[in-house]
Amino acid sequence: MDVRRVEYFDGDVRLEAMVASETDEKRPVILIFPTWSGRDAFVEEKAVELAKLGYVGCAIDLYGNGIVGKSKEEKSNLMAPFMNDRNMLQKRILAYRSLLAQVPVADEKKIGAIGYCFGGLCALDLARCVDDLKVVVSFHGLLHAPKEGNSFSIRAKVLALHGAQDPMVSQEEICAFQKEMTERKADWQLHIFGGAMHAFTNPEAQDPDFGTVYHSSSDHRSWNQMKALFSEVFFED
Repeated sequence: MDVRRVEYFDGDVRLEAMVASETDEKRPVILIFPTWSGRDAFVEEKAVELAKLGYVGCAIDLYGNGIVGKSKEEKSNLMAPFMNDRNMLQKRILAYRSLLAQVPVADEKKIGAIGYCFGGLCALDLARCVDDLKVVVSFHGLLHAPKEGNSFSIRAKVLALHGAQDPMVSQEEICAFQKEMTERKADWQLHIFGGAMHAFTNPEAQDPDFGTVYHSSSDHRSWNQMKALFSEVFFED
């Protein structure tokens, strides 16, 4: 396993991804967008897990210099500027192109993205603004589109994995997401897990008052659904 930190930039902002791979040959790339915490151990572990499955896993840095929020207030303050300015968020997530230019084993013709919570929105926004992405998976992600978005067809296959008891996504937003995906001619799926709240994939999420609780069966099922879709996209003729 080759695991390394790779420096890249969004304008003058220095970013630092963690990249994991198990081969010297070019392989499909999976970008991993983090929760509002930033590029923490959770998404770095996902990069390693994806490398074991034969991909190049890239844990993306959204805040710069590998900053990770500690308290809810700090995390909210880090995320807020991007939620308030989706064009700025788009520019930040598109910086992945300068990252992949420095990863020799990355097959830049086979790129997918996953994201968790805030990162789920980032992955979906990437599908909303580029036409060379193969697949996107949102784990308990925020679903609402930018107010001023593109209208071209979404070419990436889209899988949204959502907890039925997630208080951070309204029924109206779920309906709007389905309408958007249909109107933009996406190959899309929405899977809703009964009994699951927000952050259902994170074993450290144990705050029911805040709406974040780990849900073991939904965690395993959602990961398996992601793997099946990736196999379909990247390895089936």
